[in-house]
Amino acid sequence: MSKKVVLITGTNSGFGWLTANSVAALGHKVYATMRDTNGKNADKARALSQVENVTVLDLALTDETSVKNAIDTIIATEGSIDVLVNNAGISMFGVAESATTDDVQRIFDVNVTAPWRLMKLALPFMRKQSEGLIINVSSGWGRFSAPFSVVYGASKFALEGLSEGLHYELRPLGVDVAIIQPGAFPTEMSQKVQFGSDTSVVDSYEVIADFQNKMGSAIVQMLETVKPNPQDVADAVVNLINLPKGQRPLRTVVDPSTGEIVEAANEAVKVEYAKVLTAFGMKELLA
Repeated sequence: MSKKVVLITGTNSGFGWLTANSVAALGHKVYATMRDTNGKNADKARALSQVENVTVLDLALTDETSVKNAIDTIIATEGSIDVLVNNAGISMFGVAESATTDDVQRIFDVNVTAPWRLMKLALPFMRKQSEGLIINVSSGWGRFSAPFSVVYGASKFALEGLSEGLHYELRPLGVDVAIIQPGAFPTEMSQKVQFGSDTSVVDSYEVIADFQNKMGSAIVQMLETVKPNPQDVADAVVNLINLPKGQRPLRTVVDPSTGEIVEAANEAVKVEYAKVLTAFGMKELLA
């Protein structure tokens, strides 16, 4: 197995932390990125830096200069980027109308614009070597936009939209784009859920408030009953890296709770998507 240069975002916790360790254990060179490596994430950065094959880089996803500096550092040292894992993300829960324009912008900046910023900067090097892999970590809510997760779901829908079209557009150039759709997992992200800033509208939704509580209770019950292991997501990343170029699936569901539902939706869309490409004269891109 050839050793690859792998850039992973959001490695200070959760899926990113586990993925960085798992990929590095295979001998790949991992550039683990996180923000505030000299501040609140200093301990995490220090610990991850001790892992063999891992270099920690400070990266603020919403800062163009910070992202470019990180990419330039990797290219200056390694000469290429073989794998980009857009893992970092933030979530929002609650009544959708409570989200202000600034709230929506903040979610989309991290969940959509930041991954695009990284893809845009990494792609020239991947195209030049006619080989590369981009893995975008989405969500089951990237397939179904659920009540009380509307803004988060919309951002993951957008990430899936970018990924799906790019999967077919880039594959003839030797670059694979893949999506991982995790379900509910007990990670730090679930403990840092954000809420809309406009709390003045919340009382107007009292008639459906119980549904929000039911949703929260259902998620807690899933976590307690199924006990999903976040390592499964890291393993899915490793599996995609190990697969041969051109044979990586567009979507990989990692969800022991409701994954069968997401899988069924994916398969149904896949059939109709093929009809769309065929209708518009792009059938060959399906091969």
